[in-house]
Amino acid sequence: MNPAAAVHLTDRRQNTGEYHQALVPLLTGSAQGLTIPAARDAGQARLEAEVLRRVCAMGGLSSHPLGIVCVRPEEDALTLHLVDEPVILGYWVEFLYPRVSDVKDAGEDPRDRVGGVPGLRSARVPGGVRLYRPGLGAAILLRGFSPGRWERIAAKREGTYGSVLRAPDWTPLEKAAYDAQTVQPFGTLSSLLRRIRATAGAGPVNSTDIWTSGRGLETTDGPPCPDLIRLLTQKLCGLGWEVIDRMCTCQCDHRHTATGCTVNFLTPATGQPVWYSNLKWRRTREDLHVETLARLRAALT
Repeated sequence: MNPAAAVHLTDRRQNTGEYHQALVPLLTGSAQGLTIPAARDAGQARLEAEVLRRVCAMGGLSSHPLGIVCVRPEEDALTLHLVDEPVILGYWVEFLYPRVSDVKDAGEDPRDRVGGVPGLRSARVPGGVRLYRPGLGAAILLRGFSPGRWERIAAKREGTYGSVLRAPDWTPLEKAAYDAQTVQPFGTLSSLLRRIRATAGAGPVNSTDIWTSGRGLETTDGPPCPDLIRLLTQKLCGLGWEVIDRMCTCQCDHRHTATGCTVNFLTPATGQPVWYSNLKWRRTREDLHVETLARLRAALT
């Protein structure tokens, strides 16, 4: 393998967590770079963005950000390999599945009466679970765990969610909430999900959060700033973001603050800023963390 191809492969692996042997067949020639494809259309990008925005509420439960071990991005598909941990799967189910409220005083805006991702449904497929919206071509494939475990966790929550989980089509309130959604940076969030491993630090506990506005990125124990900046500002495998300003306590060549790091990015395609914060909590799997996972795991059985 020539040096240029090796760099392309390494950069993509750091963004996605894919295995070396899975990427080698994509290196078609020394002159062609190994890119990370964008979602094929606006519907696919929107589904990926809404899934990312919801599961970010999980917090730090494993060494993998959002429980995602690796990402396989393709133009017409996105596959996420999740850590095989019941608590992680439980939170994905909890945050993603729609919950429709019939309470009139919940608000007149349909978005106030639908929790989770409006219209989201799931189906078992060989080796995984497919997340989709009825009537739309967009889908995300989840792998790395037993589909039966996912279904059992979802079944336990059916009393809370009602029949929406098994509804073959959109409920009227879900469709209204979907149609009422204001324009969001779906493309930016989708692209970030396809590179989510770039936000993982080397510690045993990682947490990545996206602020509701879509203009903020936060990690509790992310990678050194130079690594994240290099990956996200690249034009080949990265997002092509530009750095406006930065202050951090990493071993960097710029200003230092007492704690934590901040990097202000600009997305040239939209002209919108993205503010990144690395809180540097230096979290470990202490006894309380282990006990919390055990308690949450027991509640799922």
